[in-house]
Amino acid sequence: MKITDIEIRLCKHQEAVLSEKELRDSHRSELNFLMITMKTDAGVDGVSMGFAGMGAEMAGSIAAQSIKPFFLGKDPFAREKHWHEFRRYERHWHHTPIYSYGPFDIALWDIAGVVAGLPLYKLFGHCRAKAPTYVSSMYLDTPQDYADQAAEFKRKGFHGYKLHPPSDFQEALEAYRLCREAVGDDPSFKLMADPVTAHTYYEEALRMGRELEKLDYYWFEEPLYDTDFNGLRKLTRDLDIPICGTEVLVGSHYSTAECIASGVVDIVRSDVSWKGGVTAVMKTAHLAEAFGMRCEVHTTIYPALEIVNLHCCCAIANCEFFEALIPSSLMKLGIKNPVHIDEDGYAHPPSGAGLGIEWDWDFIDNATVAVM
Repeated sequence: MKITDIEIRLCKHQEAVLSEKELRDSHRSELNFLMITMKTDAGVDGVSMGFAGMGAEMAGSIAAQSIKPFFLGKDPFAREKHWHEFRRYERHWHHTPIYSYGPFDIALWDIAGVVAGLPLYKLFGHCRAKAPTYVSSMYLDTPQDYADQAAEFKRKGFHGYKLHPPSDFQEALEAYRLCREAVGDDPSFKLMADPVTAHTYYEEALRMGRELEKLDYYWFEEPLYDTDFNGLRKLTRDLDIPICGTEVLVGSHYSTAECIASGVVDIVRSDVSWKGGVTAVMKTAHLAEAFGMRCEVHTTIYPALEIVNLHCCCAIANCEFFEALIPSSLMKLGIKNPVHIDEDGYAHPPSGAGLGIEWDWDFIDNATVAVM
């Protein structure tokens, strides 16, 4: 089997998916995305959505000029070969962003699953058929709003709640405290903190980490930039609460390996969008497993990619949770079968072959601004 063509759609969903107040330092709420359709001479197509942030034109141009030519004419089953050859190919003047390779790798896995007649998580060799889910907040107006939301999702049966708190130290601390008061001390419902680099210096992050320990938070995620290895290493050494990070590091599992070996974090992050697709997520998870460390799969924001994340979660023994980003307005962007989360807070991957995604091609057609 050979890859004969790759269609790249540049898509812009013009309606507001997120309100202005839900985005830090940004007032644009429409989502740009790519649709990658990898076609073969056997008539089997692999399809994936791709991250484009707020620039479909830029993301599409990179995909069309740097990555599409690499795959044309190649065997879609040679995923491992392509991963290693692309590293060398990219080094010579391409230097693509971290989100570029992922959808192509996902499309390869989709082809493999369709040919095998298996959903991805079974193709991988699954360890479970559903994953406990925690809710991940956007940015809310007041500390009390976080507490109300945490209590709401606890009532709905979810297994945890993660705050993306205000950037102000005192406001964030108040949100953390109110959430703990709202959900109580039930050990089956976890609270996590993800300030998204809000702490400029180690000393400030240390102060907050000690407060989070008093409040019995489950982990402290990306308190400093992922590249602040010195500061993160000191936090990992000086705090009992686990430090979670590596989600935006360039270099996928190769850079994550050094973070594990040198004690930069306690829990590593990976996802199918920013880390190079399914292949990279599974490599990272197995790497972490060898060190007795968790690899928690990070939200991809885009609903179709969340389904691919979920397939991975169900095949990774050292991943505790599936992360569900809210609001729910995100959940049907371009697909007809969003992630199914049951009344007990477990997410179930679709049972169809490959990704198992039912694409909403009418929605995608309406959002398409160019095809490359």
